[in-house]
Amino acid sequence: MSVGAFLGIFALMFVLELPDKTFVATVIMSTKARPLMVALGASAAMVVQMALAVGAGSVLTLVPVHWRDLVVGLIFLAGGAYLLFVPESEEEEKGRREAALERVASHWKEITTAFVVIFIGEFGDLTQIQALNFEAKLHEPLEVFLAASIALIGVSFIGAYGGRALQRVMPLKRIRLGGGLIFTGLGVWTLVSLGVSVG
Repeated sequence: MSVGAFLGIFALMFVLELPDKTFVATVIMSTKARPLMVALGASAAMVVQMALAVGAGSVLTLVPVHWRDLVVGLIFLAGGAYLLFVPESEEEEKGRREAALERVASHWKEITTAFVVIFIGEFGDLTQIQALNFEAKLHEPLEVFLAASIALIGVSFIGAYGGRALQRVMPLKRIRLGGGLIFTGLGVWTLVSLGVSVG
């Protein structure tokens, strides 16, 4: 594969992921958790998804789209409910209690949470399908995997640290409200789209 093709895949994957729901999810998660932990969890999920797309793309096509969309929609609704209805003060107090004794466990919990949310949200998503298409056309799995993974890791870090920067200029309460509404909207939109496609 030429350097130009590699950079082309990188650029396209980077641009496709920026407006994606998983990017929004990364931004929102980073307002409540450490950006580095969110970025690491999200990046790991993206890398695994690209490996699935490139290495076992044909298997992904066997998963019914409506089942995947149902799970994604429910997860977004659960995230929205959490942000909208769990009091911020309660979460801050819980965070203070856990901070001293569970620093390492807390790090792994944040990484795992980010991984699960992004992994499920990205499953069968546009960037994963595009990676599958690149591999089908180019037959260069390692190069496609590397270009796509590096692009998506970059977007994950931008989303995670962008969320923390947003918190500096906007109160956490408003971010949680906005995030809750966005997650709820994404959940409703996914489930409504599922109903339309099934009907």
